[in-house]
Amino acid sequence: MPFVPPRSLSPSKVTSFRDCALAFRFNAIEHLPEEPTVWTVKGTLVHRALERLFWNHDRGTRSPEAARTELARSWAELQTDTEYLALALAPADADAFRADADALVQNYFALEDPDEITPVGVEITLEAQVAGVRLRGIIDRLDQTADGELVVVDYKTGRAPSPAYEQSRLIGVHIYALLCQEVLGRRPVEVKLLHLKEPTTITAEPSEQALRGHRQKTIAVWSAIERACRDEDFRPRTSPLCNYCRFRAFCPAYGGDPDQAALVLGSQIGGAA
Repeated sequence: MPFVPPRSLSPSKVTSFRDCALAFRFNAIEHLPEEPTVWTVKGTLVHRALERLFWNHDRGTRSPEAARTELARSWAELQTDTEYLALALAPADADAFRADADALVQNYFALEDPDEITPVGVEITLEAQVAGVRLRGIIDRLDQTADGELVVVDYKTGRAPSPAYEQSRLIGVHIYALLCQEVLGRRPVEVKLLHLKEPTTITAEPSEQALRGHRQKTIAVWSAIERACRDEDFRPRTSPLCNYCRFRAFCPAYGGDPDQAALVLGSQIGGAA
């Protein structure tokens, strides 16, 4: 029986399908449960602290101390978060988790001066119909330059990619730029990935030609998803990411049966999500 395609396409889904169609099937089509990890929960904590730095503090008051205050508030809230509780961290591990999050937040200040930033908004949801595809994304931060131009900013808490993979990691923010053009009628002059771990910044200028290319690639990915759903053909793509994939046991590249994933993982929570 053919699979039903997702109702919308996001930058993360585009990246997921390009990375591995089978993992995309498990996540975006079958909605199989994934256990929270230290890395994903920590990323949520750091994002929340940086969002609040701009939500709650005006220009001239966005200091490292203010960021620590917001991290402390976010940390307190995290103590009752179900995903954090599922990690079941020992006290020493929880302390290391908190210290690493603090280091990531403080590294942000090595990348830019937030008092020089004029944000249009943070956590902005944009949605548009692009050639029949419902494209949707949440932008970490959308800035306005002194000349009134737009800049898309995305925070990253994982390790920065090698130079050979920089452009592929920029696909998501280019799609955000495409959404800005479609919804706001304005093409951003720059897209930025702020990698907090190193820290380092990766930037690109989304030209009109580049956005046309990403528009075509997005439409092509959607067509490939529809075809894969129709033909029930989601082929795995092996890479170093396989070592961290929860679905590896069900991947035919490693001797697994994809059709068993929903039965096994669904039964762990009394039914698939």
